[in-house]
Amino acid sequence: MSGLARASEPAVDSDLHGWLQRLSELMSWEFGVGGTTLTVGAVSGALLSLVLIVLLGLWIRSRVNRYADTREFSRRASLYTVGKLAFYLMIVVAVLISLAVLGIPISRFAVVAGALGVGLGFGLQAIFNNFVSGLILLFDRALKVGDFVELQSGIHGEVKDINIRATRIRTNDDVDILVPNSEFVSGRVTNWTYSDESRRMKLDFGVAYGVDKELVRTAGLEAAAAVPFTLSMDGPRAPTVRLMGFGDSSLNFELVVWVDSVATRHPSRALAAYFWALDDALRKHGIEIPFPQRDIRVRSLFGLQGEGALQALATPRHGATPADAGDAQDDSDAGKVPTTSTQETPEKQ
Repeated sequence: MSGLARASEPAVDSDLHGWLQRLSELMSWEFGVGGTTLTVGAVSGALLSLVLIVLLGLWIRSRVNRYADTREFSRRASLYTVGKLAFYLMIVVAVLISLAVLGIPISRFAVVAGALGVGLGFGLQAIFNNFVSGLILLFDRALKVGDFVELQSGIHGEVKDINIRATRIRTNDDVDILVPNSEFVSGRVTNWTYSDESRRMKLDFGVAYGVDKELVRTAGLEAAAAVPFTLSMDGPRAPTVRLMGFGDSSLNFELVVWVDSVATRHPSRALAAYFWALDDALRKHGIEIPFPQRDIRVRSLFGLQGEGALQALATPRHGATPADAGDAQDDSDAGKVPTTSTQETPEKQ
């Protein structure tokens, strides 16, 4: 048995040596591309280096993002920028190392750079503009991941990701919208959480004339205290109730309240909560909300005026048709046209 084992070992070594020799010949096979001689081994090494370095960059970015998720908002945005720039740097390093493995000098790409410059002046201008705008957003830090923004086009939501071409915004309806980076640089953007995540909200409401104003103030402050979005009930950011004017049928008030970050990112939800609480507080204190009512006063009808017109309007006409009523009106007074006057008076709800 030992003799057979020793006899098989040279056969295995011979097969392995043959495979390695054929692989070496394959890797040494040369071919030309644009006047440059390359080998299969060099191309394989360049591709392997490129893939490994890109994978390393992705791993570094994922680790940085995972670490950022455990930190506060301001540091999380900074760490996101660091991870994004590190990934871009790793891509540049991967390309340079791959070119070095292939033995291609950077000067060979001078013509390519010239052609790329011409292309930027035509079809690639928008893409290059968005790329540069994305870098500006990362370095300028006027817009960070996690900010709640509103664009000039009316789109509003939370910034989830700043990519090379576009920025991903997630609305309160959980819809992701891709906005070109150039729109953030050249357009008007409202960043609701740029320096402070709290904001001030104003709610207009009206009450009937004759209601005690101090009672209205008390109801408004009770409504603000009942909503959990209220930032503080004391200090310079405490809620206030203001008398803003005298309307046609109501005293116009305004509830001004500072809200927290949750209400800043969900303004519709906050408005609904405050109006709900305000209605409950007004009902609790017996404060009525007026609405306009229209009274119609008849001056003349069917050629009659005053009490005669009212009696004619109230008297039923059996068997009369709309055409008969029209004929009767024409016969009674063809030259007169019924006139009415209207007057709006407030009615309490």
